[in-house]
Amino acid sequence: MSVPQQGDEQVIEGDLWRITVLGPKLVRFEWDPGSTRVDEPTQVVVQRPLAPTDVRVTRRGEGVQVITDAFQLDYDGGTPSATGLTVKSRGSYHGVWRHGMPIENPFHRLSAYRTNLGGTSRTLDTVDGATEVDDGVASLLGIAVLDDSRSFVVGDGGFRAPHPGRVDVYVFVHGLDHAGAVADLLRLTGSTPLVPRYALGNWWSRFHRYSADDYLQLMDRFQESDLPFSVAVIDMDWHVTDVDPRHGTGWTGYTWNRDLFPDPEAFLEALHRRGMAVTLNVHPADGIRAFEEPYERVCALMGRDPAEGLPVDFDLTDPDFVRAYFEGVHHPLEDMGVDFWWLDWQQGTTSRIGIDPLWLLNHLHVRDMAERGKRPLILSRYCGPGSHRFPVGFSGDTIASWASLAFQPWFTATAANIGYGVWSHDIGGHLFGERDEELALRWLQFGVLSPINRLHSSNDPFMAKEPWSYSPSVAAVMGAFLRWRHALVPYLYTEWSTGTPIVRPMYHSHPESEHAYDVDNQYWLGSALLVAPITAPADPETGTGSVQVWLPEGTWADLLTGVRYDGNRMVTMHRDLTSVPVLAKEGSIVPHAVAGTRATDLPEEFELWIVLGADGEYTLVEDDGGLYPRTATTRIRWEDATGTLTVAAAEGDPSVLPGVRTWRVRFIGGRVDAVGDRDASGSVTVGVGSAAVGEELRWHADAPPRAGGNEATRRITEILTRARTAGAHKTTVARILAEEPDPFRAVEALRETPVRGAVIGETTRLPESLVGPIRELLAAGHP
Repeated sequence: MSVPQQGDEQVIEGDLWRITVLGPKLVRFEWDPGSTRVDEPTQVVVQRPLAPTDVRVTRRGEGVQVITDAFQLDYDGGTPSATGLTVKSRGSYHGVWRHGMPIENPFHRLSAYRTNLGGTSRTLDTVDGATEVDDGVASLLGIAVLDDSRSFVVGDGGFRAPHPGRVDVYVFVHGLDHAGAVADLLRLTGSTPLVPRYALGNWWSRFHRYSADDYLQLMDRFQESDLPFSVAVIDMDWHVTDVDPRHGTGWTGYTWNRDLFPDPEAFLEALHRRGMAVTLNVHPADGIRAFEEPYERVCALMGRDPAEGLPVDFDLTDPDFVRAYFEGVHHPLEDMGVDFWWLDWQQGTTSRIGIDPLWLLNHLHVRDMAERGKRPLILSRYCGPGSHRFPVGFSGDTIASWASLAFQPWFTATAANIGYGVWSHDIGGHLFGERDEELALRWLQFGVLSPINRLHSSNDPFMAKEPWSYSPSVAAVMGAFLRWRHALVPYLYTEWSTGTPIVRPMYHSHPESEHAYDVDNQYWLGSALLVAPITAPADPETGTGSVQVWLPEGTWADLLTGVRYDGNRMVTMHRDLTSVPVLAKEGSIVPHAVAGTRATDLPEEFELWIVLGADGEYTLVEDDGGLYPRTATTRIRWEDATGTLTVAAAEGDPSVLPGVRTWRVRFIGGRVDAVGDRDASGSVTVGVGSAAVGEELRWHADAPPRAGGNEATRRITEILTRARTAGAHKTTVARILAEEPDPFRAVEALRETPVRGAVIGETTRLPESLVGPIRELLAAGHP
């Protein structure tokens, strides 16, 4: 009879197994028939720090029971099985993981939600609408599993395959603390690297046979049209594609097409002078063939005879090839001026030793950039958990449809559940579809409010994405949003610097609210902005698109319309083509660069967007752009009651900043008695002054700004004026609103009052498409 042994160890071992309590809510279980322990990094997990945890360990014969405040692990000591290895959440009756079995809620059919809240998938290639995603670490049952059993071990000597039969799992038992589960995941797998600042601006990409002159003329026209771009993406026609059939196809290539780019170095330098970084597309699967310019260099590095003319096969599991691939092919092109690479791998997951070639590509390119003193940046597909270490993610060739757009906000935010906040979509869609200006505009608006905004299209001459290829009204809105993206770079960069996903689902911050799980199209962009893209066509009568928005507790203001809303409720929001719901809570401060600032530059002039109604604070993070950056932080405070703005002296290393900065403030969601510029939304922009970055700047409003003032009557009049509905209907609306001051009774009257129909003598009701936008304003909470 065994005698239970108790202890408080966080590492408990048997002959073939090891249990590591990595934290109160995170446990690792290993079992290996060869008694091997893995302490080195793997493809997924790079570190395993122990967080101090109160643990109760009870040994029973060969087995063990491990208990923390969050979970209970029971193991019988034998070959792992569903009956012999379980982890139970102590806070969820149904939260049980049994080895080898999915975690399921027996009542899941009664719920509208999946048990595991999802992670992401490898690609959206040819997807039209929704697709399945892999699991993440956030679960409605409070328990989720990351299986690292099949990962290769990553050591100084290369990559070691996992032992057959090995079990290596991490069980996350975080209850509804979804953000905490992701934080623990990042503790294991590493934080998201800080990308170069230029990556957060607008990217121009098109599968098109540009010449150097064509491309530079296009970039100049963008600048002349005040359309800012910071990244130039050159698709595969930069290299020779018309290949002798004896060498294969032209998809893989490393030789400049000098008919199109006669002087590549001059072309790249010209783009750099325009403030743009450059990436080239490569499909590397065919290796380096005899017709390529770098072929002889590669042969020399690999000890091959180039006279034989044999192709050098693509094999990143061969150290000699890896050396030749970088030193002989990529480094010379980078020395020429290429900033980073678009790695367009579509050839599956199989390699000579079994490791995923896509993972190898991403890992080795990121490592090589760091070794060359550059911040890691690639454009490549997702290759499984841990891929956030390889920013940014190319989601593939999506179908240009409303269904694809409607899926992407949920897809982008849900990826945060596996720590992946780096998706870059083909904004506007890549394949098929038809010309739809509204779809193109709504997709661009979503792109501006995404981790990466990369406009892209196929080689179809009728799929152009240049704003001027659309009607003037749509082009104007596209331009305004592209400029807004560049203005947001200081905010986006600061938020990216936290190392956590920049786009997150609402339930990360409000896991106890059912509504947070109901809004698929809504997400956090950074810490301050609540975004709800419009992903369906507008109502033809009112010209407004709509989206269901959940507002957490508090008071919120739309940054683009200035309308204030009471929180803790669901609201159907309606916007014309010039706007989408982007809300911030009162007291929020969102720093903007003033128009004309390049995405790569640290601004000399800032505009702070402040939502009136509460005190607020924000710390701006900036650096010199280096791999190991010198960083400066600037603390900004707003005192609402006194109307006082304080910009503190920069801390850290102020030498990276401009010596003097000019500041102005845009007040949103209220009234300001000050001399300034008032825009159509009612927001007022006021000049504050200039100061050296090492000095504090303090500004007082002449009179404290006052929150409130939605100007509902004016806004409703604008809705009625634009609406394509009968004049008599508009008159009826105006009369009801004039006669009924109570907003809720007014909405009821709008819905119940008969109005003249299309046929003489016939009556009908006002359409909901007209009543909805009016109701939104009347019920916003601040008429």
